[in-house]
Amino acid sequence: MLAVLLAALDQTIVGTAEPRIIASLSGFDRYPWVSTAYLLCSTISVPIFAKLSDIYGRKWFLLGGSAGFVLTSALCGAAGKMGFSGLDGMNQLILFRAMQGLSGGVMMGLAFTIVGDIFSPAERGKYQGVFSGAWGFASVFGPTLGGWLTDQVSWRATFYVNLPVGVVAIIALYSYFPYWHPTGVRRHIDWAGVVTLILCVVPLLLALTWVTDYGWSSPRVELLLALSVSMLGAFLYAETKAREPMIPLSLFREPIISMCSIGVFVLGIGMFGTIIYLPLFMQGVMGVTATRSGNLLTPLMLGVVVGTFVCGQMTLRLRSYKTASIAGSLLATAGMILFARMDASTQRTDVLLAMITSGFGMGLLIPVYTVAVQNAAPHRHMGAATASATFFRSIGSTVGVAIFGSLLLTNYHRVFFNTAPRGMPQDAIAAFSNPLLLPQIRPQLETAFSRLDNGTHLLQTLYANVGTALLGGLQWIFLISAILMIGLSIMNAFLKDVPLRHGPPPSSDPPAH
Repeated sequence: MLAVLLAALDQTIVGTAEPRIIASLSGFDRYPWVSTAYLLCSTISVPIFAKLSDIYGRKWFLLGGSAGFVLTSALCGAAGKMGFSGLDGMNQLILFRAMQGLSGGVMMGLAFTIVGDIFSPAERGKYQGVFSGAWGFASVFGPTLGGWLTDQVSWRATFYVNLPVGVVAIIALYSYFPYWHPTGVRRHIDWAGVVTLILCVVPLLLALTWVTDYGWSSPRVELLLALSVSMLGAFLYAETKAREPMIPLSLFREPIISMCSIGVFVLGIGMFGTIIYLPLFMQGVMGVTATRSGNLLTPLMLGVVVGTFVCGQMTLRLRSYKTASIAGSLLATAGMILFARMDASTQRTDVLLAMITSGFGMGLLIPVYTVAVQNAAPHRHMGAATASATFFRSIGSTVGVAIFGSLLLTNYHRVFFNTAPRGMPQDAIAAFSNPLLLPQIRPQLETAFSRLDNGTHLLQTLYANVGTALLGGLQWIFLISAILMIGLSIMNAFLKDVPLRHGPPPSSDPPAH
């Protein structure tokens, strides 16, 4: 839990400090790469190290990931002060965030797998819920802590705060965490699978990241997608030939695992689409300040936390995950429908109800798929099977954000540029081409427009047009999410319910420290 909390807090705290980081390191043109580099490396490392832990044991990989995370946190905090590296401050930070992502992926991939090692299937939901609750806790309190550290100390403190938590985690893991030595497995690394998976995932994530900037028909996006598809074919071929495949394709012959993989992918699309674009609705359409919109997301994240705990108790008492899966998908669907009905006249109480409903539903769903997969997978493939849930959720979130972002910007550009006042300077209108950046660049826009005749009024008019232009695209995003959740509810109705047994889980070897 310390390792999970460490990774979760890092992502939520740092997001608050990004505007100050950008200003300090003069890297506005590269700021998306701070999060993209982390996402790329963490997504790749989850399945790779989960499989390695199936072969060689989990303790030393988890320890190595935690130690690497602490070290790279210190390097991120020192970015810009290492002139000997030959990189400027922003490039140093991007490099260190990529390294941090590798370590973070190790921790997140293994933490949920270890729950499957230690606890019986009936108890796993309870502890998966507690671990997922750590994410929710970080989402609620991380931004506030990040803002306070940035304002009162420095943006560098948002990275240095990881050090004491990380050191405690490392000491505890080294001293008390048992080492199970896997038996009955072939210790052979699937290098072809590793290479082809990396060459499939990296181009895919890069293409989806660049879609919002360059469009689907951009040569670079098309080339990367083509490379990703060809490498997916190579990866699947490599896995059929490998002696010890990194992601055993035989796992997906089990209907429960294949359905859960689809379910967690769809959940990733809907969940992150909501988390990313709901603040934009509140800022751009409802006129809520950026700080206030961050606070307004708290009910959604608290709903997720409560939902994960309730799911854990349901699976423990009922010895079943199906009730939680159906209830969660229906509540998430209801919340998405409420979001899709929102417009400029929507009251904040209506947004609050939608957030609590969808958040609680998603909280019920998050542990379900991991519990179901672990219950269906052979113990020797526990790491690879558990990692598949995390992996598909991450891919789903990236696909969702890219498709929704493209849809939003297409609709936004069509409406905004048609309603822009005539005679406006082209460079002034161009500044509004990406609504996602408007909160960060508003001070610069106010300074630039103050030099124009009647500039303040023009800026207010343009910001008013932003809300109108955003509304249609955001409604489409929430409507598509609702449709996906309806499909998820239907699929969950057909998910086979295998009873969860109590008692000690199977182990490969007696534990040894």
